[in-house]
Amino acid sequence: MSADNPSAERPQHEGQCHCGGVRFRATLSDGLDTVRRCTCSYCRMRGAVVVSAETNGVEILRGADLLTSYRFNTGVAQHFFCACCGIYTHHQRRSNPNQYGVNVACLDGVSPFDFAEIPVVDGVNHPSDTGGSSRLAGTLRFVPAR
Repeated sequence: MSADNPSAERPQHEGQCHCGGVRFRATLSDGLDTVRRCTCSYCRMRGAVVVSAETNGVEILRGADLLTSYRFNTGVAQHFFCACCGIYTHHQRRSNPNQYGVNVACLDGVSPFDFAEIPVVDGVNHPSDTGGSSRLAGTLRFVPAR
């Protein structure tokens, strides 16, 4: 990684919402290695699979005016979605507000079904509430039909 350009050696992916109104480029912190789901009330209902990017690693290329956000509980996490099609694109993480979770389903050429196993973190017993560290709640498996 270059000192002048911290994203020089980190993988970049472009992506968009369903209608294409919001388009972005994400420099992923650890590529697709941080893939995960969460059990908190919002993520449980949303069902998204995410990867990590630093907050300065997500650049909105088109449709910033279409992005709207939602906050709940402590208000630390901010969830962004397209006001036109409703697709969640990314969120500012509660456990690390210096990072975004980026919806892998929005990334060009990537699908949540590309991952045979996805770690599921315990968001019900969030480390910010318990004072502990992040815990694994389980693993979600995808087994393609034959």
